[in-house]
Amino acid sequence: MSDLPRKAVTRTAKLAALPLGFAGRATWGLGKRIGGRSAEIVARELQQRTADQLFKVLGELKGGAMKFGQALSVFESALPEEVAGPYRAALTKLQDAAPPMPTRTVHAVLEERLGADWRELFLEFEDKPAAAASIGQVHRAVWHDGREVAVKVQYPGAGEALLSDLTQLSRFARLLGPLVPGMDIKPLIAEMRDRVSEELDYGLEAAAQRKHAEEFADDPDVVVPAVVHQSEQVLVTEWMEGLPLAEVIADGTREQRDRAGQLLARFLFSGPARTGLLHADPHPGNFRLLPGADEEAGGDGDPESWRLGVLDFGTVDRLPGGLPGTIGTCLRTALAGEAETVHDLLRAEGFVKETVSLDPDAVLEYLLPIIEPAEAESFVFTRSWMRTQAARIADPRSPAYQLGKQLNLPPSYLLIHRVTLSTIGVLCQLNATVRLRDELDAWLPGFAEPDRP
Repeated sequence: MSDLPRKAVTRTAKLAALPLGFAGRATWGLGKRIGGRSAEIVARELQQRTADQLFKVLGELKGGAMKFGQALSVFESALPEEVAGPYRAALTKLQDAAPPMPTRTVHAVLEERLGADWRELFLEFEDKPAAAASIGQVHRAVWHDGREVAVKVQYPGAGEALLSDLTQLSRFARLLGPLVPGMDIKPLIAEMRDRVSEELDYGLEAAAQRKHAEEFADDPDVVVPAVVHQSEQVLVTEWMEGLPLAEVIADGTREQRDRAGQLLARFLFSGPARTGLLHADPHPGNFRLLPGADEEAGGDGDPESWRLGVLDFGTVDRLPGGLPGTIGTCLRTALAGEAETVHDLLRAEGFVKETVSLDPDAVLEYLLPIIEPAEAESFVFTRSWMRTQAARIADPRSPAYQLGKQLNLPPSYLLIHRVTLSTIGVLCQLNATVRLRDELDAWLPGFAEPDRP
């Protein structure tokens, strides 16, 4: 395999070919319609062909293109089943796989960052990568003290590739919109651009992972590998086995799906409350389902003892006070039907601008279907539910679409919003039954009744 394609002209040419391909297929579709095929069938074929080309190119390029593909992949739940089915495998592959960089490049980075005698730090080092993703790849090794470790090596030129890709993708973001109904692609790409420098800084990642590892060290439900060593472009952490969440999504048991979903929701809301940080990259490649302590010791493997392993802390949102209390208060009052209170809270936080006039009852009607999982004692997250919500918000004829256009997303809520949507997307992929209200009661500020602890 070649190195990460770094030449701007090469990467730009590949990405620039995408809209040309889209246009060519649109012309092909017009011909099909003139030939008598229904517009609905032709549109479906167009979407399938567009997605096939898009994810093939994103996977080949890695960098920002790959990262965008990973972010997009958790939203396949929103697509019609007949469209999502044919390329779900391609989307899943983007979550934890990419062409590896050559061994000589890996060794050169390790020598530069760890020193000429870098091999002495390891008892064993596997040249073949165990995983490869958007800006780096992971090698399995044994540290000099005998611990099994994961060695994350950053692709040379990853920063330039990230910025170049995301700039190019933003130029035709409008064309990508139909792939995920109801989602504005451009802010997603802009937010990724804003966090490029943070994503590349393994020092920041190591600090965030250490914070989580310390806080969850004795937790019965969540496991975070300890950081062993960190230098520029190289991060060494303890190795973690477990069943990748992508495999649970593909063919996990009902018990595995439900347990993974419950723990994912728990981590989403408990993480900020306990660490002041929000893990902001919740695609399935970053999670593992681990056996409980009793199962490791040869017990019966009670599903309620299974744990969630969490990887990759390269992107986090810093929330010193945990998630904003306004979110919990809005959820609680919306579920109680207090339309005026919800409207006033949203206006105070900037979700409703001063220049916009909205009917509080209409705002409540817009929100209630979305927050349905928070009302039920337990909720089954399904792809069909996700598709219904996406269609309602994306249909220009829908009142929800018209109201949604008038709402504003304050910058401080952008990453929280994306992480929440992404997590819900994964829960729908899992088809998990989750007691979401339990997690909100326990961890979300403002959600519990004021007279309850």
